[in-house]
Amino acid sequence: MSPAIRVRPRRELRAARRPRAHRCWGHLVAAPLWPMHGANLGTLLRTCDAVGACLAVPPWRWVDEAVARGNTLRRPSCVHRVGNPLSWLAAERSAGARILGVELAEEAVRLADLPPARRRTIVVLGHEATGIPAEALDTLDAAVEIPMVGTGLSLNVAVAGSLVLYKLAGLL
Repeated sequence: MSPAIRVRPRRELRAARRPRAHRCWGHLVAAPLWPMHGANLGTLLRTCDAVGACLAVPPWRWVDEAVARGNTLRRPSCVHRVGNPLSWLAAERSAGARILGVELAEEAVRLADLPPARRRTIVVLGHEATGIPAEALDTLDAAVEIPMVGTGLSLNVAVAGSLVLYKLAGLL
């Protein structure tokens, strides 16, 4: 007797995926600009690849190693290195991008109510313990909150970014 659910074999999955890394589409950009540590940046890059997004990272020396640590992709992905995070966000906003911060704020949009992105959207992810710095909050067009019923105060940057990216990409 065969199982009721058929798991797709690797060769079938490979045939359904892109044969090479996507170029920079510039539509969705995950921006963990104040990461706590590097354990989750490579994992977030894998989500970016899955939804066709780019990753924007700060100019700190340890970031390249951190991105490589959790990245299991065989091909290069779209990673933008930004200079000063605040200046970069201001320039993106001036150029017409929508800047969304994943943050616990009174006026935040619940993740379930977030519509798919229709123009270039930057998803700002803050420090896992302290969030998005106060001086960066004025660069945001809106905040997105991921509802939680447990005792934790936040999710790690890879999980939070992944949830928001999938929603904005229209894949949830």
